[in-house]
Formats: sequence, structure tokens, C-alpha cells
Amino acid sequence: MGVFGVAGLQLDLDGEDNLARIAQEVAGARRRFPWIDMIVLPELCAYGPKTAHAETPGGRGESTFQQIARDNGIWLLPGSLFLTYGNQIYNVAPVIDASGTIVSRYRKMFPFRPYEDGVASGDAFCIQPIEDAGTFGVSVCYDLWFPETTRSLVWMGAEVLICPTLTSTIDRDVELAMARAAAAGNQCYVVNVNAGGPMGMGKSIVCGPGGEIIHQAGGGYEVFAFELDFDYVSRVRRQGWQGLGQPLKSFRDNAVRFPAYREELTPSWLQELGPVAKRASRKSIQK
Repeated sequence: MGVFGVAGLQLDLDGEDNLARIAQEVAGARRRFPWIDMIVLPELCAYGPKTAHAETPGGRGESTFQQIARDNGIWLLPGSLFLTYGNQIYNVAPVIDASGTIVSRYRKMFPFRPYEDGVASGDAFCIQPIEDAGTFGVSVCYDLWFPETTRSLVWMGAEVLICPTLTSTIDRDVELAMARAAAAGNQCYVVNVNAGGPMGMGKSIVCGPGGEIIHQAGGGYEVFAFELDFDYVSRVRRQGWQGLGQPLKSFRDNAVRFPAYREELTPSWLQELGPVAKRASRKSIQK
């Protein structure tokens, strides 16, 4: 294991066809930082958040991303696209290697319901080992709100969580706290890349395996390059961050089987919350 160079592209994109702009930005980042091995883009950066732009796997969006990876000789995690499988639409994050081959596709497990309407939930985790580096896990945006997703990826071997995001809402600061907590509790890197305006509010973040902030972006356009040190991850997991807690070992050794994961113990109050739905207007509630 060793050091692996990554660049996050917090692009100021709109909700239309951004593929030509993305190709220019990736090529520019590669020229500026020739030592990088991977580029990470925001969620739904190709066409924006409209399911009307959904394509079939291997369509124009993915094919363009494959060519971008091939032309620049880098691993590319191009955020995500809406892809159709049969009569279902999924929010899918492709993982593309430096030869332009799609080596895996991750279907977002937790679409941002009720706002990400008409999008089906994925049910499989995505782990991607990279030779002479380490093991990457992939999540998308709202997945980060569910600590079980990160824990499962780490349990399966992930040392880095790549989590492309698209958010412009008031809860972005909460997500930054979640990213730090996910990194510290799982002793892994967390790379959470958001779009800048007008689609997103930026504030992309890179956290180290102690929950420390390696970089936090501002609100607009920004390209940031950094190194992932897999030997450092191993040392933190063996010795604790700054010689302190060793949570993965403690989780491994603890005999508790948590009731939240036992279906027969689901409490009645949780069922009584009702379905996921958009909040009604105040006037509607008062009628």
C-alpha cells in the first residue's frame, strides 16, 4: 500500500448538459496536478437532478465519462447519473478505471425521498480495490445520513469512502459533521464532493481517519488535490488516531447484537411515523 493522489472538482454547473465543460475541467486538473490518480465529481453533474435525463447503461453520459478517463489516464468517479433498468430509474455512480472501463456501478441505496421522487433504491454495496493503493467504497449523497452504509463498506474492507453529493439546502453543515463522524468512527478517509452554485452550495470536505479535516471547500468553484495515505489508515486502525481510541477493534470485540437491526424488535412508535412524504403547507395543515 502507498500514497494515492485524488482531485475533487467542485464545479459551478447548471441543470442541463454539462459533459463538454466536465471534459475541459478534468483535463485541466490533470495538467495542473499530473501526480493525481483519480478525479471525483459531484452527484448528477452530467445533466442535473431531473429524471427526464435518464439514460440506459452505456449511453451518452457514461460513454463520454469513459472517454474522459481514457484520454486523461486516470480513475474517474463522475458523480452519478440517472440510469434506467427495465421500468426502474436508479441514481447510479459508475467507477471507471484509467483505461476507460466501467469496473463497477453503484446504485444509491437511499434516494433523497420524498424529493428524489420516482427513483428506486439500490440494494448492493460497492467496494473497489485498486492495485498498489487500497480499497475504496462508494456511497452517494443521502446514503451518508445512514451510518450503516459506511459501517458496512468498512466491514467489507473499504479504507476510503467516496461520496459524491448534490445539495443546496440548509442542512449542509450537518452533513459536514456526519462526514467527520463517519471518518472518525470507521477510521477511514471520507471524500464528499458537492457541486458549487447554482446547483449546489459547495462546502465539499475531505476527512482523514481520525475525523480531522484535510480540506473544506468554500461555496463556489474549486479544484482541490490531496493525497490518500493507506499506510496512515493502517497505523490509525492499529494504534488509534494520535494514540487514542481504537473503535474498529472495540466494535469487533463487543458481544452486543443491536436491537435496531432485528426486525422482530421494530418499535410501534417507528411504524406510527407514517410514510415518507413532502411536508404540507401551513394553510393545508390548518384546514
